[in-house]
Amino acid sequence: MNQSHSRRNFIRTFSLGTVAVSALPLAACGGDGDDRTVSFAHGVASGDPLADRVILWTRITATGTADIDVGWEISETSDFSRTVASGSLRTGSASDFTVKVDATGLTANRSYFYRFGCYGQLSPVGRTKTLPTGSVSRVRFAVFSCSNYPAGYFNVYADAARFDDIDVGLHLGDYIYEYAAGGYASQNAGNLGRVSKPATEIITLTDYRIRFQQYRTDPDLQAVHARMPFIAVWDDHELSNDTWSGGAENHDPATEGLWSARRQMAIQAYHEWMPIRVPDAARPDRIYRSFDFGNLLSLHMLDTRVIGRDKQLALASYVGADRSFNSAAFTADVTNPARQLMGTEQTAWLRNQMSKSTATWQILGQQVLMARMLLPAPMVLGTTGYAAYFAIAAKVKAGVALSAAEQQLLAATPVPYNLDAWDGYHAARETVLNMAQTLNKNMVVLAGDTHNAWASDLADQQGRAVGVEFGVPAVTSPGFESYFPTVAPAIVAGGMEQLIGPLQYAETASRGFVVLTVTPTETRAEYRYVDTVTSKTYKAVVGKTLRMLPGAANRKIVAA
Repeated sequence: MNQSHSRRNFIRTFSLGTVAVSALPLAACGGDGDDRTVSFAHGVASGDPLADRVILWTRITATGTADIDVGWEISETSDFSRTVASGSLRTGSASDFTVKVDATGLTANRSYFYRFGCYGQLSPVGRTKTLPTGSVSRVRFAVFSCSNYPAGYFNVYADAARFDDIDVGLHLGDYIYEYAAGGYASQNAGNLGRVSKPATEIITLTDYRIRFQQYRTDPDLQAVHARMPFIAVWDDHELSNDTWSGGAENHDPATEGLWSARRQMAIQAYHEWMPIRVPDAARPDRIYRSFDFGNLLSLHMLDTRVIGRDKQLALASYVGADRSFNSAAFTADVTNPARQLMGTEQTAWLRNQMSKSTATWQILGQQVLMARMLLPAPMVLGTTGYAAYFAIAAKVKAGVALSAAEQQLLAATPVPYNLDAWDGYHAARETVLNMAQTLNKNMVVLAGDTHNAWASDLADQQGRAVGVEFGVPAVTSPGFESYFPTVAPAIVAGGMEQLIGPLQYAETASRGFVVLTVTPTETRAEYRYVDTVTSKTYKAVVGKTLRMLPGAANRKIVAA
């Protein structure tokens, strides 16, 4: 089915009700100066819902630089005949003219409609929903990651905006990318009309704001935000590629200034432009927080990127001049018990949150893959091509006998293919897995970052089943198909499934998202893909549906 019309129809439907009531008091809000022209060019959004409140967001585009008063209201009906809360607040250049309201006094598990107004202009109407309490039979999430504007159209967001029964959108990071125009995944940006702004890599507060401004003009991004509340965390590209607590791979202090300054500016812009509630205003870099959906699930949103991560290891540093791999040195470093990914404070917080939760499910929303993704060392180090391994894996799957040389290749020492993930932080991962195992929790981990779709079983070092991980594909960023252009994607995915023991499902060539449905009897992940991001006309398909059942004997992936 052609979905290209969905975003426009949704916004049109939700905006019709505003015409007849344009004289409402909220539309008369203003500020210093009487002749300003204003608009709501960046749409509306809501986020971080609780049972009695939700964050409402918009941005004013206005002539002049003086501060401006903006009215808001939230209603039980789309025509705003039953308004339950309203107010006004002042915004200005100090917050990039963004507006964030924590609308309180709401009823649990109820849908609401909201809008903003000033100088006779009304914003589009958004729909949001509060969290349920008590006995809860079902919760549905749309889970996103890696939305690179120049890489293609946001058809994934358009598809998600068509759903009427999604309770919350989860964004696991890389909501924006920091590269200059012509940088990563920008080969077709000119033809698509999606060249990054500003043209330079974003480093200053103004740069980050301009980049957010550009992303938030996208009509499909506006549509999905207007359709459902979001709960989001950052990954690295909201700051800079391969961020860790003390720097980033894509940050050069010699030419780009102090990392601490860039980090602070990126975090400020993120909080301005995202509908996120800051748990501690004095520490805006602390964004880990929990959300309880009655007795059904507790959602713990983590930061594995900024506040506690030690610098990533590099496999190349363990390769000698003779191309031999120093396995002993690598193992000692990667298993160092002091090595942190979340940091001790956040780890203790997570333990406390999981311990006190009595919900059936514990869901971790976070950035990078937790599952063990080990491949033969010669494959990862490039001494033997990936294609050769994929061919061997295909033979194994087909029951074809292997030669002695092929058997030797498969028997090579396995190493992590991605040290930027939990595979580079063994002790930190084991702490979380042991936490879930000791507390006897049904744990489901959600991960983004890789641009590919994965589903893996999670087990501790003793081999005890702990839970499952659903890795979500990217909204637009390219996956493994860009790294292995001469190998059929089905062979790549099949080879990964064959070579990686915990991996139960892989799809490495499509953009999409996961619809996660949680009930008392299962957590079900539906992998949904779009067939293109280079045309606004697209088709959406369900690629795979997998699930986990609760209970100590059932903590593994099973077919739907």
